[in-house]
Amino acid sequence: LNVDDFINKVTDESKRKESCILLELMQKATKEKPKMWGSSMIGFGKKIYKSPATDREVEWFKIGFSPRKSNFSLNLVLDIKKYSAELNKLGKHKTGVGCLYINKLDDVDIKVLEKLITVAAKLK
Repeated sequence: LNVDDFINKVTDESKRKESCILLELMQKATKEKPKMWGSSMIGFGKKIYKSPATDREVEWFKIGFSPRKSNFSLNLVLDIKKYSAELNKLGKHKTGVGCLYINKLDDVDIKVLEKLITVAAKLK
């Protein structure tokens, strides 16, 4: 399954359009082409992560997202709590470990979201 096919299968039209906006923002920030990681994640770039517990190395994307039924899961792979000033300006969202959950792009300030994506894309 390629990225375009995956996005075209998103049944909710507004979620499909918003997925295209996220694709553009992340592609612009990373200068990378999107790639499917598993069956539902779209990732940009490539990074080797080393588990501090086991020293095992895994290949994963730098940043990515998944258009889930209930929300967008943005994997920014950064310590999201360090960006509380930006998050306070972002709008309606939830956070997880390195993840940002947004119901729809209309709920957030797109400029603030773009800044967070750009910061995450530049991390080593």
